[in-house]
Amino acid sequence: MKSLELVVERIILSSRWLLVVFYIGLALSLAVYAVSFGYKFLKVAGGVFVLDEGEMILAMLGLIDAALVASLIVMVMISGYENFVSRFDESEDDVSFIGKLDAGSLKIKVASSIVAISSIHLLQVFLNAEQYTDSKIMWLTAIHLAFVVSAVMLGFLEQLMKKGKATDKI
Repeated sequence: MKSLELVVERIILSSRWLLVVFYIGLALSLAVYAVSFGYKFLKVAGGVFVLDEGEMILAMLGLIDAALVASLIVMVMISGYENFVSRFDESEDDVSFIGKLDAGSLKIKVASSIVAISSIHLLQVFLNAEQYTDSKIMWLTAIHLAFVVSAVMLGFLEQLMKKGKATDKI
């Protein structure tokens, strides 16, 4: 029975390598998104003398939003790989800049990124308020507030868990 248990555990542990396919897929999607970002950037650069101030602010917010989404993808790829698949090997390409993200701090960073992305989308909606119904703006605001409340609660729970771990060590 013990040998069966060992076989099952090895299969389960080995299955973590299937995640590599997802991380490679995220890397490829990041490359496609970079092309999309380049297109947006060229549109903004081409219209720099044509766009009025409000349109330029909206265009810049769109670029900032794209950078935040790309950063979120990179953060999930790096920390997910390191937490669930394998540690990065330090070589001449020193990876110490990455820092160590455990699952808890990753959740906080992802939630913070989602709130930032949602904030930018909501700001874009507010700057184009005449294009949206009051009902749509209300729903978008409520969804954003749900993201904010969720992130705050997640941070609070993470702090409680850290305090609990510190108490357990004493």
